[in-house]
Amino acid sequence: MSQPIVETKGLELRFPLPTHFLSREKPVLHALNGVDVAIRPGESFCVVGESGCGKTTLGRAIMGLLTPSAGEIDFEGRRIDTMGEAERKPIRAEMQMVFQNPYASLNPRRNVFETLAEPIRHLMPEKSSREVRAQVEAVLDATGCDQSWQRRLPHEFSGGQRQRIAIARALVTNPAFIVADEPISALDVSIQAQILNLLNDLQAERGLTYLFITHDLSVVEHFGTRVAVMYLGRIMELAEAETIFRAPKHPYTQLLLDAIPKLEGGSFDNPRKPGELPDPVNPPPGCPFAPRCHMAEAICRQDRPELRQVSDGTLAACHFAE
Repeated sequence: MSQPIVETKGLELRFPLPTHFLSREKPVLHALNGVDVAIRPGESFCVVGESGCGKTTLGRAIMGLLTPSAGEIDFEGRRIDTMGEAERKPIRAEMQMVFQNPYASLNPRRNVFETLAEPIRHLMPEKSSREVRAQVEAVLDATGCDQSWQRRLPHEFSGGQRQRIAIARALVTNPAFIVADEPISALDVSIQAQILNLLNDLQAERGLTYLFITHDLSVVEHFGTRVAVMYLGRIMELAEAETIFRAPKHPYTQLLLDAIPKLEGGSFDNPRKPGELPDPVNPPPGCPFAPRCHMAEAICRQDRPELRQVSDGTLAACHFAE
């Protein structure tokens, strides 16, 4: 098996929260709790879960936009979370990100050419003006953008066109690894399919590796290679995408699959079960999913299950995964 292109080991991230000046307690939000992932070159590694589970925090921590409280992040065998900005700068060209909202992530005062040229000039200062322009034109062609877009501003484009520009910006430095954070959730369904097809084509042409963050399991079924299911800052299940849909092992994964709308018999089958995420400031003892789990027993509320291999290469954090 090839060496992972990106690997996290015991990754934790905690955010101190404001408190009253007379209070002795200092509340802490536990966003990530010991996350271990190993992303293989060339795969589409999907992270799924409800809002607030920590999936976006994981992507931003890997990209260096957030500083981990504990743990380790490796890129191509080198530890990067302890690097200074100058040391990490050459690696930033190899790691890029596509954000959820294509309008908010684009500078409204910069035209498309300036938006795409900026990362080249910053990360590849040795490039001449002619080389920068050629690189911008090449990535516009690769992402299906018209060359006439170069002098236009973000507000002049539709949502799908803006997301193509955001993808072009991520690709302009010829990276090996891309974090795609909910890249289609703000788009119409018909445009979502176009963007997913574009991402697939670019992966085949350039050998890209994706960390694809989404809450939509129906997208994962057609796009993902492996899937990590997150809940309250922890990975509950990790398996091949086909295995997740064929034989999920964790009750939370089953709940997410049941929540996919199915029109059979004239109504929605398997309605969403009640319950919300526990308080991440005061997480419950034992399994974090126990308060919502139909299989929970006394051991689940006392002992936190470790992520372990159960079958078919599937890892699950459940006492009763078998």
